[in-house]
Amino acid sequence: MLRSEGAERAKMISAETLAESLPHVLAAPKDRTTIDHLTYRADFNQRAHPESLTLTVAEGVPGERWLRHPWLKLPDGRPDPDIQVSILPLRVLNLVWQDRTTAHPGDTVVADLDCSVANLPPGTILQCGTARLRVSGVFNDGCVKWKARYGAAAKDWITAPGHPDLRLRGILCAIVQDGIAARGDTLAVLSRPG
Repeated sequence: MLRSEGAERAKMISAETLAESLPHVLAAPKDRTTIDHLTYRADFNQRAHPESLTLTVAEGVPGERWLRHPWLKLPDGRPDPDIQVSILPLRVLNLVWQDRTTAHPGDTVVADLDCSVANLPPGTILQCGTARLRVSGVFNDGCVKWKARYGAAAKDWITAPGHPDLRLRGILCAIVQDGIAARGDTLAVLSRPG
């Protein structure tokens, strides 16, 4: 069932709590974890959390807004495949999403994974259920909605000096092999560049 985002204001996390929690976030698994949950976004401000998602090279998540309304396009106007799938670290979600009555961030996959550049450089190939993803070099800095929902401290934490390479807002990926991802499936590093 699709749900619209609530208008309620989120309970905001403090900068101090975020700073104190950074070591815990960075201690996430490096190579292998399980998919905690999935999100399907049919249109703007809509979220569904199915048990599984189909991932395809041609359409991203079929029926999702990426194909119709991408926020990043190729020079010829087609949607950029580097943003087909977003993966948010579970430890970050649990920090910032204090009030569970407000909107979920909307990332395709949430998993307990270290998403830093050092751990998952662009070009890293991930097994996501039966699909394969390639980590892109597009930085996910947290949109205006991230700040509105979770507070200025949560937004500033993403882009603070030294933090962009930690990719606290998660990673963006292109689908390179069709497949199905389900809750509880493995998310694992298959190869890193070099």
